[in-house]
Amino acid sequence: MKNELEKKFVTLLETHQNIVHKICRLYTNNNDAHNDLFQEITIQLWRAYPKFRGDAKFSTWMYRVALNTAITLYRKSKRQVQTQAFDTVQFKIQAHEYDDTEEEQLKIMYSAIKQLNDIDKALIFLYLEDKSYKEISDTLGITEVNARVKMNRVKTKLKKILNP
Repeated sequence: MKNELEKKFVTLLETHQNIVHKICRLYTNNNDAHNDLFQEITIQLWRAYPKFRGDAKFSTWMYRVALNTAITLYRKSKRQVQTQAFDTVQFKIQAHEYDDTEEEQLKIMYSAIKQLNDIDKALIFLYLEDKSYKEISDTLGITEVNARVKMNRVKTKLKKILNP
C-alpha cells in the first residue's frame, strides 16, 4: 500500500517538478539555496501528500504547498548571507552573435519581482504562469475578488520599480 502511494507521489512530482523549480528560482539567489529549497519543498509535499484529497488539481495543491513552504522558510530565516546571484556574474568570454535582449529583460523583471513582499511574489508568479484568478485564489486561499485587487496593486508596484 505504502509502496503504491510512494510510486504515485514520485510520478506526480516528476511530472510537475518544474513548478517547484520555478518557485525556487523566485525565492533564491544561487544553486545551493535553490537545491536546499527544492529539497525542503519536496519533503513538505511528501509529508502532506497522504492528506491530499484530490479536491483540487494536484498542480494547484502543489503550488500551494510549495509557495507556503518557500514563504515560511524565508520568513523564519533571520540570518541571511548576502550572495551574488549566479546570473549576475560577468564572464570573460562572451559570444557576440548571441542576442540576449530577452534574457536581459527577464533578469530585470525577476529583479523587480524579488523586491516585492512574499505574498506579492507568489501572486505575480501564478499570474505569469497563466493561472486564472480562480486558480490563484484557490492556491493562495483568498477570494477571487481579492486576488484581482491584489494583482492590480502588484502591477502598479512593478511599474514603479521598473520605471522610477
